[in-house]
Amino acid sequence: MEQVLDVYAKEYDPLHPVVCGDESPYQLVSETRTSFTDSKGVVHIDYEYEREGVAQLYMMVEPLGGYRQVLVEPAHNSHTYARVIAHLAENIYPNAHHITLVEDNASTHKLAALYELFPPERARSIVERITLVRTPAHGSWLNVAECELSVLKRQGIAPRVGSIEQLRQQVQAWYEQRNKKESKVDWQFKTKQARIKLKRLYPSL
Repeated sequence: MEQVLDVYAKEYDPLHPVVCGDESPYQLVSETRTSFTDSKGVVHIDYEYEREGVAQLYMMVEPLGGYRQVLVEPAHNSHTYARVIAHLAENIYPNAHHITLVEDNASTHKLAALYELFPPERARSIVERITLVRTPAHGSWLNVAECELSVLKRQGIAPRVGSIEQLRQQVQAWYEQRNKKESKVDWQFKTKQARIKLKRLYPSL
Protein backbone atom coordinates (compact mmCIF):
# COMPACT_ATOMS: atom_id res chain seq x y z
CA MET A 1 0.00 0.00 0.00
CA GLU A 2 2.75 2.44 0.94
CA GLN A 3 4.47 1.84 -2.40
CA VAL A 4 1.33 2.97 -4.23
CA LEU A 5 0.89 6.02 -1.98
CA ASP A 6 4.55 6.99 -2.47
CA VAL A 7 4.08 6.80 -6.24
CA TYR A 8 1.05 9.10 -6.03
CA ALA A 9 3.11 11.58 -3.98
CA LYS A 10 5.63 12.12 -6.79
CA GLU A 11 5.79 15.46 -8.56
CA TYR A 12 4.32 15.60 -12.05
CA ASP A 13 6.87 14.78 -14.74
CA PRO A 14 5.66 14.38 -18.34
CA LEU A 15 8.76 12.35 -19.20
CA HIS A 16 8.13 9.95 -16.31
CA PRO A 17 4.33 9.73 -16.13
CA VAL A 18 2.46 7.83 -13.43
CA VAL A 19 -0.44 5.99 -15.06
CA CYS A 20 -3.19 3.91 -13.46
CA GLY A 21 -4.70 1.00 -15.34
CA ASP A 22 -7.74 -1.15 -14.72
CA GLU A 23 -10.29 -3.09 -16.71
CA SER A 24 -13.93 -3.96 -16.30
CA PRO A 25 -16.45 -6.06 -18.22
CA TYR A 26 -19.47 -4.40 -19.81
CA GLN A 27 -22.58 -6.31 -20.76
CA LEU A 28 -23.83 -5.38 -24.23
CA VAL A 29 -27.62 -5.45 -24.55
CA SER A 30 -29.95 -4.43 -27.35
CA GLU A 31 -33.56 -3.39 -27.16
CA THR A 32 -36.23 -5.75 -28.44
CA ARG A 33 -38.61 -2.81 -28.82
CA THR A 34 -37.72 0.75 -29.76
CA SER A 35 -37.82 3.22 -26.88
CA PHE A 36 -39.79 6.45 -27.29
CA THR A 37 -40.35 9.81 -25.62
CA ASP A 38 -43.93 10.81 -24.78
CA SER A 39 -45.49 14.26 -25.00
CA LYS A 40 -44.30 15.10 -21.47
CA GLY A 41 -40.68 14.35 -22.32
CA VAL A 42 -40.55 11.05 -20.44
CA VAL A 43 -38.42 8.36 -22.07
CA HIS A 44 -40.04 4.92 -22.10
CA ILE A 45 -37.72 1.90 -22.34
CA ASP A 46 -39.17 -1.60 -22.55
CA TYR A 47 -37.95 -3.90 -19.78
CA GLU A 48 -37.17 -6.67 -22.27
CA TYR A 49 -33.71 -6.80 -23.82
CA GLU A 50 -31.38 -9.17 -25.63
CA ARG A 51 -27.85 -9.94 -24.49
CA GLU A 52 -25.19 -9.26 -27.13
CA GLY A 53 -22.09 -10.53 -25.35
CA VAL A 54 -19.56 -8.87 -23.07
CA ALA A 55 -16.96 -6.24 -23.96
CA GLN A 56 -13.95 -5.24 -21.87
CA LEU A 57 -13.17 -1.65 -20.89
CA TYR A 58 -9.44 -0.99 -20.44
CA MET A 59 -8.94 2.30 -18.61
CA MET A 60 -5.62 4.13 -18.60
CA VAL A 61 -5.53 7.41 -16.67
CA GLU A 62 -2.70 9.77 -15.77
CA PRO A 63 -3.99 11.43 -12.56
CA LEU A 64 -1.69 14.47 -12.50
CA GLY A 65 -1.67 14.91 -16.28
CA GLY A 66 -5.45 15.05 -16.52
CA TYR A 67 -5.42 12.56 -19.38
CA ARG A 68 -7.17 9.27 -19.84
CA GLN A 69 -7.90 6.86 -22.67
CA VAL A 70 -10.12 3.79 -22.77
CA LEU A 71 -9.79 0.85 -25.13
CA VAL A 72 -12.85 -1.29 -25.74
CA GLU A 73 -11.88 -4.86 -26.54
CA PRO A 74 -13.87 -8.04 -27.26
CA ALA A 75 -11.70 -10.30 -25.08
CA HIS A 76 -10.09 -10.33 -21.65
CA ASN A 77 -6.83 -12.28 -21.66
CA SER A 78 -3.07 -11.82 -21.43
CA HIS A 79 -2.69 -11.08 -25.14
CA THR A 80 -5.28 -8.32 -24.99
CA TYR A 81 -3.43 -6.94 -21.98
CA ALA A 82 -0.18 -7.01 -23.97
CA ARG A 83 -1.77 -5.03 -26.81
CA VAL A 84 -3.07 -2.47 -24.32
CA ILE A 85 0.40 -2.09 -22.77
CA ALA A 86 1.97 -1.69 -26.21
CA HIS A 87 -0.60 0.98 -27.07
CA LEU A 88 0.17 2.76 -23.81
CA ALA A 89 3.92 2.83 -24.41
CA GLU A 90 4.05 3.34 -28.16
CA ASN A 91 1.00 5.45 -28.94
CA ILE A 92 -0.01 7.34 -25.81
CA TYR A 93 3.45 7.98 -24.34
CA PRO A 94 5.93 7.44 -27.19
CA ASN A 95 8.24 10.19 -25.88
CA ALA A 96 8.19 9.24 -22.21
CA HIS A 97 11.50 7.99 -20.84
CA HIS A 98 9.78 5.73 -18.33
CA ILE A 99 6.21 4.91 -17.30
CA THR A 100 5.11 3.85 -13.82
CA LEU A 101 1.92 1.79 -14.12
CA VAL A 102 -0.29 1.24 -11.07
CA GLU A 103 -2.59 -1.77 -11.42
CA ASP A 104 -3.91 -4.79 -9.55
CA ASN A 105 -2.39 -8.24 -9.54
CA ALA A 106 -4.78 -9.90 -11.99
CA SER A 107 -3.60 -13.13 -13.57
CA THR A 108 -3.65 -11.56 -17.05
CA HIS A 109 -1.31 -8.73 -16.03
CA LYS A 110 1.93 -10.23 -17.30
CA LEU A 111 4.49 -8.28 -19.28
CA ALA A 112 5.84 -11.62 -20.48
CA ALA A 113 2.81 -11.78 -22.78
CA LEU A 114 4.47 -9.08 -24.89
CA TYR A 115 7.10 -11.62 -25.94
CA GLU A 116 4.34 -14.01 -27.03
CA LEU A 117 2.76 -11.37 -29.24
CA PHE A 118 5.63 -9.26 -30.62
CA PRO A 119 9.21 -9.77 -31.83
CA PRO A 120 11.68 -9.90 -28.91
CA GLU A 121 13.24 -6.54 -29.76
CA ARG A 122 9.92 -4.73 -29.70
CA ALA A 123 8.74 -6.52 -26.56
CA ARG A 124 11.94 -5.67 -24.70
CA SER A 125 11.82 -2.01 -25.72
CA ILE A 126 8.35 -1.78 -24.14
CA VAL A 127 9.16 -3.75 -21.00
CA GLU A 128 12.28 -1.69 -20.27
CA ARG A 129 10.21 1.50 -20.22
CA ILE A 130 7.56 0.30 -17.76
CA THR A 131 7.61 -0.32 -14.01
CA LEU A 132 4.59 -2.08 -12.55
CA VAL A 133 3.34 -1.09 -9.10
CA ARG A 134 0.71 -3.47 -7.76
CA THR A 135 -2.14 -2.50 -5.47
CA PRO A 136 -2.41 -4.82 -2.44
CA ALA A 137 -5.04 -7.54 -2.10
CA HIS A 138 -8.40 -5.94 -1.24
CA GLY A 139 -6.82 -2.57 -2.00
CA SER A 140 -8.32 -1.83 -5.40
CA TRP A 141 -9.71 1.43 -3.95
CA LEU A 142 -6.14 2.73 -4.22
CA ASN A 143 -6.32 2.57 -8.02
CA VAL A 144 -7.48 5.84 -9.57
CA ALA A 145 -8.41 3.95 -12.75
CA GLU A 146 -11.11 2.08 -10.84
CA CYS A 147 -12.63 5.42 -9.84
CA GLU A 148 -12.50 6.63 -13.44
CA LEU A 149 -14.25 3.48 -14.65
CA SER A 150 -17.04 4.19 -12.18
CA VAL A 151 -17.40 7.74 -13.53
CA LEU A 152 -17.40 6.43 -17.10
CA LYS A 153 -20.19 3.95 -16.44
CA ARG A 154 -22.30 6.58 -14.68
CA GLN A 155 -21.75 9.48 -17.07
CA GLY A 156 -20.54 8.23 -20.42
CA ILE A 157 -22.47 5.13 -21.40
CA ALA A 158 -26.16 4.84 -22.29
CA PRO A 159 -28.30 2.40 -20.28
CA ARG A 160 -28.34 -0.03 -23.19
CA VAL A 161 -25.61 -0.44 -25.78
CA GLY A 162 -26.06 -3.19 -28.33
CA SER A 163 -22.70 -3.40 -30.12
CA ILE A 164 -19.02 -2.98 -29.39
CA GLU A 165 -18.78 -0.22 -32.03
CA GLN A 166 -21.53 1.78 -30.35
CA LEU A 167 -19.77 1.33 -27.04
CA ARG A 168 -16.47 2.53 -28.50
CA GLN A 169 -18.12 5.67 -29.87
CA GLN A 170 -19.73 6.54 -26.55
CA VAL A 171 -16.60 5.80 -24.54
CA GLN A 172 -14.39 7.87 -26.85
CA ALA A 173 -16.77 10.83 -26.70
CA TRP A 174 -16.66 10.66 -22.89
CA TYR A 175 -12.89 10.52 -22.43
CA GLU A 176 -12.24 13.17 -25.09
CA GLN A 177 -14.58 15.51 -23.23
CA ARG A 178 -12.86 14.71 -19.91
CA ASN A 179 -9.47 15.36 -21.48
CA LYS A 180 -10.59 18.74 -22.84
CA LYS A 181 -11.43 19.73 -19.27
CA GLU A 182 -8.07 18.30 -18.12
CA SER A 183 -9.85 16.57 -15.24
CA LYS A 184 -7.02 15.75 -12.85
CA VAL A 185 -6.89 13.63 -9.69
CA ASP A 186 -4.73 14.93 -6.86
CA TRP A 187 -4.49 12.01 -4.43
CA GLN A 188 -4.50 13.46 -0.89
CA PHE A 189 -4.19 10.29 1.21
CA LYS A 190 -0.49 10.00 2.09
CA THR A 191 1.68 7.30 3.64
CA LYS A 192 1.89 9.14 6.98
CA GLN A 193 -1.90 9.24 7.22
CA ALA A 194 -2.17 5.56 6.28
CA ARG A 195 0.11 4.58 9.16
CA ILE A 196 -2.27 6.31 11.56
CA LYS A 197 -5.73 5.66 10.12
CA LEU A 198 -5.01 2.15 8.81
CA LYS A 199 -2.80 0.99 11.64
CA ARG A 200 -4.83 -2.23 11.95
CA LEU A 201 -3.62 -3.31 8.51
CA TYR A 202 0.03 -3.24 9.51
CA PRO A 203 1.63 -6.40 10.95
CA SER A 204 2.18 -6.48 14.72
CA LEU A 205 5.68 -7.14 16.01
